[in-house]
Amino acid sequence: MGTGGAGTRPTDRTVATRAVRLVAFGAGAAAAVAVATAGTLYGQAKQARRIIPLAEAPPPRGDGVYGSRLPGPPLTLVVLGDSSAAGYGVHRPRETPGALLATGISRRQRRPVRLHRLAVVGARSVGLVPQVEAALELRPDLAVILIGGNDVTHRTPPEVAVGHLVDAVRQLRAAGAEVVVGTCPDLGAIKPIKPPLRWLARRWSRQLAAAQTVAVVEAGGWTVSLGDLLGPRFAAEPGRLYSWDRFHPSAEGYAMAAAVLLPAALGALGASTASRGVVAGREKVRTLPQAAHEAVRHAGTEVRGTRVAGRERGPAGRWARLRRRPRFAGRSWQTAALNWLFGPPGGDRDGDHRKSAVSSDQRVGLSTAGPQD
Repeated sequence: MGTGGAGTRPTDRTVATRAVRLVAFGAGAAAAVAVATAGTLYGQAKQARRIIPLAEAPPPRGDGVYGSRLPGPPLTLVVLGDSSAAGYGVHRPRETPGALLATGISRRQRRPVRLHRLAVVGARSVGLVPQVEAALELRPDLAVILIGGNDVTHRTPPEVAVGHLVDAVRQLRAAGAEVVVGTCPDLGAIKPIKPPLRWLARRWSRQLAAAQTVAVVEAGGWTVSLGDLLGPRFAAEPGRLYSWDRFHPSAEGYAMAAAVLLPAALGALGASTASRGVVAGREKVRTLPQAAHEAVRHAGTEVRGTRVAGRERGPAGRWARLRRRPRFAGRSWQTAALNWLFGPPGGDRDGDHRKSAVSSDQRVGLSTAGPQD
């Protein structure tokens, strides 16, 4: 990882360690599992690994140009990270997070978007190193990173995982790319993981997500907390939000995740609040550690750096701005999430060739032919 010049900036490991310390969770969460023996936890971990199968095939690729009939040069979008970024668990390219985001950005910005998916199934944060090297050759306008789940399952020290992420964000920002990071999901929401291991998984996930938030915002990126985004609805509709392995999201689950990532992606690209479809009254200003803690408690919360009275920092450190995600209530949540991504039914006013994003295979934001190379 890069260390920067002496006297110019702290090293990535220093930033990561500081971020982990700033958001350290108290001992109270650990007390809930203190009664569990090491043997119990080992047995549950072994059982969870048997229940959650290994990846059998790579996810579909959706690389290409979205909105190719729109005017202007394409924006370049790169998607980095692990299986959640790659879209493992779906069967069609248009259902992957990259395709959903490329379509949503294209429709909202009214210009083409060229997508490159560099994410690798099973990647940990250290795996961002070759992905970033490949991304820099593409000169991206926007990088979206989803990472952290495998660091939790492999017990990567948080400061190590966050250090690699900080290095990735800094390199991309130095190259002129905007960066949006979907922070570590809440593995305590995964049903094959049983208590008390589930309680530990939740604590580890949230600690990593909070540290990621602090470090990424300090490095100039935006974050969106994914947390237990799918958890509350899983109890009611377990077959819809997770794929066949009960670990990775289904097409509907990825649509939910993309819907909460899109406003941050548009904001990072400079879109106005109105074009992002965000209610300004949901914004809050907090210190960065406070913002990180609040974000991990409320899935879908966007965090970015801001200024107060013209200053980036106050007595308690860096200022941050929070914005809560749109809420998708009722039985029509899937249509609401897709419409948030792509606009209401009825097609584009400007006559774009793609269909509106509701329900049928021809109406998930892409033409049946898919992106144009």
